[in-house]
Amino acid sequence: MERRPRIGIVVTEPGRRRYFADRTVQRLSAWADLDWLIRPGTARQPGVPDDARSQAELARFAADLDALIVSYGSPRVDATVLAGAPRLRFIGDTHGDRSAARVDLAAAAAHGVVVSDTTNGSSDPVAEWALALTLIGLRNAGAHFRRLVAGELLWPDRDVLLRDPGYLNGELTGKTVGLIALGNVGRRLVELLAPFQVKLLAYDPGAPDVLADVLDLDLTSLERVLAGSDVVVCLVPLTRASRGLIGADQLALLRPGTVFVNVSRGAVVDTEALIARLEVGDLIGCLDVVEPEPLAVDSPLRQMPNVFLSPHIAGVTDAAEFRFFELMADEVARVLSGCRPRYRLTPRESNLDPPTGDNRLVR
Repeated sequence: MERRPRIGIVVTEPGRRRYFADRTVQRLSAWADLDWLIRPGTARQPGVPDDARSQAELARFAADLDALIVSYGSPRVDATVLAGAPRLRFIGDTHGDRSAARVDLAAAAAHGVVVSDTTNGSSDPVAEWALALTLIGLRNAGAHFRRLVAGELLWPDRDVLLRDPGYLNGELTGKTVGLIALGNVGRRLVELLAPFQVKLLAYDPGAPDVLADVLDLDLTSLERVLAGSDVVVCLVPLTRASRGLIGADQLALLRPGTVFVNVSRGAVVDTEALIARLEVGDLIGCLDVVEPEPLAVDSPLRQMPNVFLSPHIAGVTDAAEFRFFELMADEVARVLSGCRPRYRLTPRESNLDPPTGDNRLVR
């Protein structure tokens, strides 16, 4: 009789309740034996424990596993842990955010262990909110809302309406949309944009040429995306390489009437430069993220009529909470059955290297 795989899961107790749905646990238990290592901490425990006792506990736990799934509260899976786990074939991080903080990738590769990260469990709602912000921006809905709640009469005469950006540029259908990065969020957004028959431009120096054909878009430079789009959507995760990627020179390329959407990280954009560009009044900014967060009470962004703000909520939905583990359950089954992973972990900071076909700008 074939031996059932043994899968270990490391997480805090609040994290287990919040992210690890019983239905998915039962699905894994149908074909594998599950072991739990419950660690102290909160549902979103910050940091990675690095004390000797925690490392020893993880090493003992992993010794007889075929697969190891880590999450909040887990110590780092280092060379010592891997050396003591000869049967280990797979490591998955449900909440690693592509940073490889919990896994020594070089040591895993040396031991022939596949490593995956399913942080993309929140990609779908981020893509949906990016689409929503695009529509809000094109209709100038943020400005209309501000005036409505202030008790203003929006259209004192018809000529005012006819000059409004929401009237002049309000339809998404047929527009040119520029995407800065083509990771999981970007590819999902491409699907959501399909009914609008938009022309798509994308900047992602690590994306293979074939992706342009698969997604029916044009891969191009950052400058052309910024200068040639009616809507620009920033989807870049924050790395040392992407910090300040969009500064004053880049923002100056945006043509009047452009809608600029950011659902990535605020620090990808130079905040002061963005404020200065928006103060000109010929752009509409729709921002789910800013730098710093929370946004200062006296920030000009709070008062600008051409700015719509949301409080970093794009990826935060109840449905997404359980999806991280659902995707990981599929991934561990895939790898242990002999298939290649879909969400292989490559750390974000590899983006410091010159762009190659394997060096993606995004997760």
